[in-house]
Amino acid sequence: MIRPSLARERSLWRGGMERIAGVDEVGVAPLCGAVVAAAVVLRPGCRMITGVRDSKTLSAAQRERLAPLIRRRAVAIGVGAASVPEIDRLNIYHATHLAMRRAIARVGEHDHVLVDGLRIAGFEADVGPYTAIVDGDALCYSIACASVIAKVVRDRMMARLAARYPAYGWDRNAGYATREHRAALFEHGPSPFHRRSFVTVQAALVGQQLGLGLSDDDDAPVDAVEGVLHDAAWLEAETSTIQLQAAGAGA
Repeated sequence: MIRPSLARERSLWRGGMERIAGVDEVGVAPLCGAVVAAAVVLRPGCRMITGVRDSKTLSAAQRERLAPLIRRRAVAIGVGAASVPEIDRLNIYHATHLAMRRAIARVGEHDHVLVDGLRIAGFEADVGPYTAIVDGDALCYSIACASVIAKVVRDRMMARLAARYPAYGWDRNAGYATREHRAALFEHGPSPFHRRSFVTVQAALVGQQLGLGLSDDDDAPVDAVEGVLHDAAWLEAETSTIQLQAAGAGA
C-alpha cells in the first residue's frame, strides 16, 4: 500500500514557504449531492499522523477517528462545496474546481497549493502558485489530510439527506451509483438532490415522466427548494466549526 509523505511540503518549507495548502475533493462520481473539497495547511516541520492516507483506502470508522486529529494538528482548514444546481449548470468538472477554490479561499493567506490531479486551466489566477500531483491523495500527506476531511464532511451530509430520503440508501452508498441506488432511482425517480446533468439520472427522470405524464416544465416543490437551502446552511455551519477547531489548535 502506498503511503503519503511530506517530501513535497518539506521542499517548499526549505524554500521559505510556510503556509502550504493541500487540497482534495470528494464526490465527483456520485449521482447526487454536492461535490465537496477541503484545503489543509499544516505547521512547518510537523510530524505525520499514523494512519492518514488516501481516504478511499480507509474505512468510515478510520476516517472518523482521524478527522479530529487532523483538525487539531492543522494550522488552518477550509471546506468548500459546489451545489447540485451548480453542478448541473457548470458541469461536474468546473463545479469541482469551484469547490476547490472555495476551500482554498477559506484558509486565508497561503504561499503555495498542492492539489490532487492534473493542472487546471486558469487555476493559478485564482489561487496563486500551485503544484498538481497525479495521485496526490496517495502520495502527498497534506492532500491526504484534505481527502479525509472532505470525505467525512460529505458523508455526514449524505447521511443527513438519507434521513429525509431513505429509499436511496445514501447512508450506505453516499450517493454513488451502486446497484441499490440505481434500482431505487428508477423505482422512485430522482430526488431534488439528484444531479440531473448525469445520464443515469436523466434516464430515470424520463422514465418517471413517461409513467406519470409529467413534463420538464413542472416546477420543483417548495419543500425541495427549502431542503437545498437547509443543507447549504448546514454545510456552512460544519465548515465554520472545522475552521474554529483548526484555528484553536494552531494558536
